Amino acid sequence: MSKPPARIRLADAAFALFDERGYEQTTVDDIAERAGVGRTTFFRHYRSKEDVIFPDHDRLLELIRDRLATSSHRTALVAVSDTVRLVLLHYIDEGDLARRRYALTSKVAALRDREIASVARYQRLFREFIADWMGDPTESASLKAELMAANVVAAHNHVLRRWLRGESADPVAEVDEAMREVLALFPPPGSPAEPGGGTTVVAFRTGQDLDALLPALRRLVEGGPER
Repeated sequence: MSKPPARIRLADAAFALFDERGYEQTTVDDIAERAGVGRTTFFRHYRSKEDVIFPDHDRLLELIRDRLATSSHRTALVAVSDTVRLVLLHYIDEGDLARRRYALTSKVAALRDREIASVARYQRLFREFIADWMGDPTESASLKAELMAANVVAAHNHVLRRWLRGESADPVAEVDEAMREVLALFPPPGSPAEPGGGTTVVAFRTGQDLDALLPALRRLVEGGPER
């Protein structure tokens, strides 16, 4: 029976040692020795022991960029939802490894800082894409892009953590629903829910008969002079 690839053996060895000795007390040499390889082989696959824990962030960012780049103005929000699902599926495919990482980052402050920095990179990528899609250089539009990106990342992380804790039986359905809720908060520019789009109805009380009132209301909506 053939041995697993060196990259996988190194990851398994690293997490086992982190559990046994603690993250800070485990060295690169320890990991390489446990995996049955040399230091050179370790650094061929990982830049540091920290990278054993977070090996795929750069690749995921590239996958997100590639998916967003294939969208049109009309399908931009669909692309955002697709990329969120793509990232979630990556962690689901990792299975137990993702859960071991979650447990470790919950205990080691330096790893939490690394994770926060990685999340910030995802959020910046979404913010830049959304701002470009909006095509509005105003400060209010910039704020909306920032808020929307933050909500996208928060929705993903909420569902991911539920799955990591064993609380979600269908995380893909949950993340799709979460993204529908997020996007409903931020209707596309010019849609009826946007300021200036659609029809605004104001309710008020009057003693006039409705049949007599309707012509005046119509003239008011259409912008004509009231006679």
